[in-house]
Amino acid sequence: MSRIGKNPITLPKDVEVLIKEGAITVKGALGALSLNLHPLIQIAHDHEGVLKFGTVREGRQAKAMLGTTRALVANMVQGVKQGFEQKLTLFGVGFRAQAQGDQLSLSIGYSNPVLHRMPAGIKVATPTPTEIVIKGIDKQQVGQVSANVRRSRPPGRYKGEGVRYADEKVILKETKKK
Repeated sequence: MSRIGKNPITLPKDVEVLIKEGAITVKGALGALSLNLHPLIQIAHDHEGVLKFGTVREGRQAKAMLGTTRALVANMVQGVKQGFEQKLTLFGVGFRAQAQGDQLSLSIGYSNPVLHRMPAGIKVATPTPTEIVIKGIDKQQVGQVSANVRRSRPPGRYKGEGVRYADEKVILKETKKK
């Protein structure tokens, strides 16, 4: 059995879980998320607010899916309770970002601004012109949107100009010497 999959999840008081017909739905203060369960995985819900995970039969795939499912459900519980956020920073002369409703406009050295439309459930804010904060309840979706924004201009190797994660360290290359 997976070491991660053995750990039960204790549910906070304001989070509801509904398990039926191969799917799990988690509802909380920030919204609701659902996940289709793998046929090899079973979830038991105690009345004390504890979720326990098990497998239908033994096998390599069942072990792998047990840990994966447990991690996904734990992220769902945390997402509907607290939410997730990713911070990005712009480095470069004249680089700036502006959030307008569900759109993010980036002026990052190209001739025209780069526009990113946020999917449903994702909120974007720009506290300063060089900072971007992406928030949502789905961890995978927040990470994917952040990666798409970063991909519009990744940090350069020589000057480090571009879009970085807030905690990212960029190792700059040394220029050629004559």
